Amino acid sequence: MFLWSGAKGAQGSVSERRTIYQKIREYDILDKRKTVTALKAGEDRAILLGLSMILFSVMMYFVLCITMVRSYSDSVWTEESSCTVLNSSVISEINCSYSCGSECWKSSRYPCLQVYVSLNSSGRVLRLSHNEEAQEANPECFYVPKCRKDHAVMHTLVLNISEQLKTQHQVPCYYDPSEQQDNVLLTRLYGRGAIFSSLLWPTCTLVMGMLIVAMVKLTQYLSILCEQISRIKRAGLSLLADALPSRHSAAKFSSTV
Repeated sequence: MFLWSGAKGAQGSVSERRTIYQKIREYDILDKRKTVTALKAGEDRAILLGLSMILFSVMMYFVLCITMVRSYSDSVWTEESSCTVLNSSVISEINCSYSCGSECWKSSRYPCLQVYVSLNSSGRVLRLSHNEEAQEANPECFYVPKCRKDHAVMHTLVLNISEQLKTQHQVPCYYDPSEQQDNVLLTRLYGRGAIFSSLLWPTCTLVMGMLIVAMVKLTQYLSILCEQISRIKRAGLSLLADALPSRHSAAKFSSTV
């Protein structure tokens, strides 16, 4: 009878310990689930932010490549030199049209300023254009102003440019090294500096987006690794907790016998 009651008491204490352990474990699991849910929402937002930054940078690369980079690569005026201004004069009046409203166009005129320069590196006499846009609009004229209603304003603007060029005998210019063009440019529409500064921000955005995604993935990997290690430790502790009461009851039973 005494042996039976001792064994029953040992079993009761073991079951009571297991119940307490299960309750503590349930609270532990509930807290961990809440923490994991909050972390998962934050990780999802971070990944969404990183992917949005990557997508934005790719779109910016696409826009820049079809506009600035394409214009820069298609330009043949790649070599920089200095030019001596030989002549700067208005040769004619060019007709142009300007918008006066919805489906309304009126005609006007602008003076054509023609500038001849001598390329110092080769001695060739060439026409000077302001940039690629002016050369495409009218290769005979140095500058093509925006067409306006007031002809006097455009005429005054072109004359001021002519006077400035006459005072500057030496000007920087860009020429075609293959010598197939009869024009040189005063400035390039998109130079190396403009291309570099334009590609800098999409590159920074792309790198930051990739770093955000990589750090979130690394955090998730480390979290899974820590969870696996904690599971192994919990399994070892539960086996040890089950083994100690059984040994204690066995020792108590043998001592009573």
